[in-house]
Amino acid sequence: MEQIVADNINKYYGMPSENSRRSYERLQVLAGVSFRVEKNDFVSILGPSGCGKSTLLRLLAGLDRDYEGSIHVDGTDLKEKRVPVCYMLQKDHLMPWRTLMENVLLPAEIEGADLKKEAEIIRPMLKEFGLEEFENYRPHALSGGMRQRAALLRTYRMRGDIMLLDEPFGALDEITRMQMQDWLLDVWGRHRKTVLFVTHNIDEAVLLSDRVLVMSSRPGSIVKDIRIGFPRPRNRDMLLSSQFLSYKGDILASLG
Repeated sequence: MEQIVADNINKYYGMPSENSRRSYERLQVLAGVSFRVEKNDFVSILGPSGCGKSTLLRLLAGLDRDYEGSIHVDGTDLKEKRVPVCYMLQKDHLMPWRTLMENVLLPAEIEGADLKKEAEIIRPMLKEFGLEEFENYRPHALSGGMRQRAALLRTYRMRGDIMLLDEPFGALDEITRMQMQDWLLDVWGRHRKTVLFVTHNIDEAVLLSDRVLVMSSRPGSIVKDIRIGFPRPRNRDMLLSSQFLSYKGDILASLG
């Protein structure tokens, strides 16, 4: 079942002209982007810096309707109506004056939900997210990986069954990043939301994904759609296989 359908997306930004401070030129960021995502798939979007990956997530989140082409989510045209999605940026954006639980409860608080009932739902999930002993800790007392897990739990508790993750592990050291990848695979395997995952890391994209969408330099377009045939659950032994190296070589060739 196709949950996301993007057809011929073109996106421009207005940039001040070099010749006149009062005039603007159109900078094209996305060019003819088309793809489809099946329900419960894990799809990574990979490409060079500045190619429009984060811009594309903003469009999918319904935060920007100024584009050419069409995006439908669950059959709804995003230019006409936003569809609830779970959206996480690269930084955790935890509020330093709130405890971990208070940060995770923020989406429910914004929606005016019963926070006591929501906390009862979240509390058993803290163990699953490796945070059970840190409910009342503030962000400064948490490690980088714990902060990201808290942000992911907060994102997971948002309304919607599509998760848009914009380089959530990009700021982590390599060891913590690997731990977070393994943890995400385990959690996603149990909950199976549809995921679009922006990354610059080829190994990460192949390890995590059902498909990898490779984008060109700006203006970004989809130059390769690679289906990853490894069975699930995934493990790190596959990183040493010839098939993994073949996928990696295909992506590198697509990036030029």
